[in-house]
Amino acid sequence: MNPTRRTVLAAALGTALAITACSPGDLGSSDSEGRTTITFLVDNSDASVRPAEGLAEAFMADHPDVVIEVEVRPQGGEGDNVVKTRLSTGDMADMFLYNSGSLLQALKPRETLLPLNDEPFVDRLDETFTPTVSSGDRIFGAPFGAAVGGGVLYNRAVYDRIGLAVPKTWTEFMANNAKIKAAGVAPVVQTYQDTWTSQLWVLADFHNVAAAEPDFADRYTANQTSYATSPAALQGFRHLQEIHDAGYLNADFAAQKYEDGLEELATGKGAHYPILTFVIGTLETNNPGEVDDVGLFAVPGADAAENGLTVWLPGGVYVPTTTEGAELAAVKEFLDFVASPAGCDVQTKAYAPTGPYVVDGCELPADLPRAIQDMLPYFDTDGARTPALEFVSPVKGPALEQITVEVGSGIRSAEDGAALYDRDVAKQAKQLGLPGW
Repeated sequence: MNPTRRTVLAAALGTALAITACSPGDLGSSDSEGRTTITFLVDNSDASVRPAEGLAEAFMADHPDVVIEVEVRPQGGEGDNVVKTRLSTGDMADMFLYNSGSLLQALKPRETLLPLNDEPFVDRLDETFTPTVSSGDRIFGAPFGAAVGGGVLYNRAVYDRIGLAVPKTWTEFMANNAKIKAAGVAPVVQTYQDTWTSQLWVLADFHNVAAAEPDFADRYTANQTSYATSPAALQGFRHLQEIHDAGYLNADFAAQKYEDGLEELATGKGAHYPILTFVIGTLETNNPGEVDDVGLFAVPGADAAENGLTVWLPGGVYVPTTTEGAELAAVKEFLDFVASPAGCDVQTKAYAPTGPYVVDGCELPADLPRAIQDMLPYFDTDGARTPALEFVSPVKGPALEQITVEVGSGIRSAEDGAALYDRDVAKQAKQLGLPGW
């Protein structure tokens, strides 16, 4: 493994002690000072690296006999390939951060990961989270971070200057875009250099899909409907095309990375950015003076009465079958810390929370960024939030981010993009051995 970066976080504390709840005989390999070293692989976003480093430092402060090395990998499809390759070759870190939901199923967790059902932290998990890190009756992950909203970040100062109201329908949203463009501001920021960001108009529209077709997820999993054949599901691809064709994108949408897009949004050069709320921590770091100028609203749909937010549940920290002995004992105790109120507090200090935690006893601070405050009413209102499709169906194709870049760039039509994605999905479903495919 040649990670793009490795951060070694060693505790500068005294003599070796046994890990709590483990006898010295449980600890196998150690360094010259008698410490057990465990490795933790995360993606290279601030939202992952900063909390991972904070958790490692806090844990090691209480466990001077453990060294945690935080390794990083790319995001998106490239990072997925790193995870799958390292698992298949037996070269995975002692623990790793990865998606929950459908992408986890693609790792064949029953073959590659260790079940964690008997660990004490499992009883602290929210019942909505546990199924997303499970296969059958086996639980494989501890939650990392908080729930995430998928919607539209918007510049409140731009809205106030032009006199706009937050839209609840797509028609209202497009009308706002016309006024924003006339005022000399880029209506919609896109950042296709980071291809994963191109998917949000499709993925974050799922609340609207489920509102129109409540049984879509079940029928989709059974191969009884698809993005190309469902009028509601096709709308996400049409949104991509419509915004491009209307000339509402920022000038550098094809070359920008998401940090650039956040800068453009925060400074009022762009008005809207469809994205996940985990980026708020990066915004708070890079543009602290503008963070409260940025708010959030759900992707508008066809019916204002059905307006609501699509929600991503936290990713998980998983343990490959190759972890054993002293390293496994240390990893399990670290996961118990991660999935605890104390672990939540460490993550909150390291990176602005993206939404509610899924661990009993974890609390959010009162001074949340405005965009996260805007997210909370969706959680407090019945029927105003829906888990993203990948948390209620195991079916998700790996090529979506490339397809949505093409549709959003005017290279491919919405209908062609949806049909191509359906073919990509079929390959994945067959690999998973799902009935009906």
